[in-house]
Amino acid sequence: MTISLAIDTATSRTIVGIIEGDKVLFEEFHEGATEHGFAITELVIKALEICPKPDQVVVGMGPGPFTGLRVGISVAQAFALAREIPVIGVCSLDAISIDQSEYTVAIDARRKEIYWARYKGGVRVSGPAVSKPSEVDNFIIDQYPNLQKLVELSTLQSVTQPMYLRRPDAVPTAERT
Repeated sequence: MTISLAIDTATSRTIVGIIEGDKVLFEEFHEGATEHGFAITELVIKALEICPKPDQVVVGMGPGPFTGLRVGISVAQAFALAREIPVIGVCSLDAISIDQSEYTVAIDARRKEIYWARYKGGVRVSGPAVSKPSEVDNFIIDQYPNLQKLVELSTLQSVTQPMYLRRPDAVPTAERT
């Protein structure tokens, strides 16, 4: 059975776990939208005490804020490269478990916006996108990716690029007006 180191930093939480099949061997999170860099190292060290040799790394690829995503994705890629194991990316919104047949899930995108996607029967039918909350109907917010679901989805998805849905704040000097 495959053992996965699972990481998600698309929300204000840094979430790390060790998943073997349908069993969670370790899962812990640290709350703090600006503390991903600090928290991820501590959490990965704790996870590796439970299982020092995972077979793969599964990482949430967003959508999410640039810095948070970069922290999680960079650690996942570096770990996988050093261990010579695969790294598989998954849409973080898809891993949020909601017990409804049709729903829209959202996470805070800051700047008075949300990242969101719509689902029917557990399948994404719209999004991910970034919008003002007033532009999205009946969304569920303040939920976080489920690492078991993230790992399950890794057999169906392989997202290779971070899901940044906005243009970067920084612009090259030549483009400034």
